[in-house]
Amino acid sequence: MFIGREAELQKMNQRYERDSLEFIVIYGRRRVGKTALINEFVKDKPCIYFSALRANRKENLEAFSKSIYQFDHPDVQEAPVFSSFDSAFSEITRMVEKNRIVLVIDEFPYLAEADESISSRLQHLLDHDWGKTKIYLILCGSSMSYMEKEVLSGKSPLFGRRTAQLYLQPMDYLTSARFLPDASPEEKAIIYGITGGIPHYINKLGFAGSLQNALLDNLFDSSAYLFEEPQNLLKQELREPALYNSIISVIAAGNTKLSDISTKSGMDQSACLKYIKVLMELAIIKKVEPVVDRSAKKKEYRVADPFFRFWYRFVPQNMTAITTGTMSRIYHAAVESYLSGYMGATFEDICRQYLLLHMDQLPFPIHEIGEWWGTLPKEKKEAQIDIVATSIRENNVQDGRQYLIGSCKYLNDQVGVEEFALMKNYASAFTSIQDECYFYIFSKSGFTQKLHELEKNGEVHLISLSDIYQN
Repeated sequence: MFIGREAELQKMNQRYERDSLEFIVIYGRRRVGKTALINEFVKDKPCIYFSALRANRKENLEAFSKSIYQFDHPDVQEAPVFSSFDSAFSEITRMVEKNRIVLVIDEFPYLAEADESISSRLQHLLDHDWGKTKIYLILCGSSMSYMEKEVLSGKSPLFGRRTAQLYLQPMDYLTSARFLPDASPEEKAIIYGITGGIPHYINKLGFAGSLQNALLDNLFDSSAYLFEEPQNLLKQELREPALYNSIISVIAAGNTKLSDISTKSGMDQSACLKYIKVLMELAIIKKVEPVVDRSAKKKEYRVADPFFRFWYRFVPQNMTAITTGTMSRIYHAAVESYLSGYMGATFEDICRQYLLLHMDQLPFPIHEIGEWWGTLPKEKKEAQIDIVATSIRENNVQDGRQYLIGSCKYLNDQVGVEEFALMKNYASAFTSIQDECYFYIFSKSGFTQKLHELEKNGEVHLISLSDIYQN
């Protein structure tokens, strides 16, 4: 069953109804659901679907020829091979002269690697042969850096030809929960913290009522698909996977400053930064700066991909138990007892998403949202606030600014008034008396009666995990 991507599907169908030339670029990280979206879109439409191979030009031409031939001969496995890509595209030109046909080239970077002239050939076709046809061309790729630099950027031969582009990102926490209709809010949150909204991973995890069984069978097992997934992705995307693996391991261990990452990984900072930037392009690592107080000294690098974060947190240190098949004996002590702590960062991300999804219910439209960390001027100690959102309102002494201050507690105990007092104290480090501050507290396990009384007085907004998962 196809879940999510309704907005993208609607846009693609609207363009299909125009009955004129369309050129759509679809890109996003591996496993994010690009092919599933395309398959859903073309299921009731005439389509030539070609998935490029990580192979040479000859093998790709043979596969492309077969895709074209199977349009009229769907049950035939053997197909004549065109003499060149020009000949293959000429046949497509003939086919689309009077008919609306979708041409999909999936994993386009593989084809471009096999034949460097392919982008220029497509440019010529779009400018000349296909301009007045009804072809609906889709180029799809998982290499985000290639698609952005070699397809969408100004230096690409295809620049300016696309009629639309779709950058597919992982599904948000609420859409991901639709894959798990029978799970509790806590189970949905944890599974999101493991899979990061990647439908492929949710399906592979195979949750059927027991998170422990799902993890033991489909991740903490050396024969399971998810067990080798991070390493396989690094091998697919990168030429030096061992070096990148080292950097991810260092960051996952809590070393977030460039100087610390460089020291722990044994690289000089310039080389280390080069590798980090590649991992950022792959959306595995992210750069984080505090809202309202950006400076080079406060820049941090963290593992952005929840699945990588979960894997590097729990798999390497339990490798002996996994490879010997004894992980079930230590699961509670090695994994379950640490899940609440692990879920802290994920819960913060879920709460930020919740605010953006409910912006019409907030006291002001959010201009920027993130977190804050810094030094408290009076106590001279470090402090951190999980959520800081600002308004579009200009920052000046006369009017002040509007801030939404949020605290996210994924704990087994109810949150009390002490947390509210702490939030107000921390917020005073960067707010002034002219500013308007709205306080929100999110909690997995609810709130004390005294905190509910403060909510009745309008001093704070309280949101439980059940509230977060209400549609």
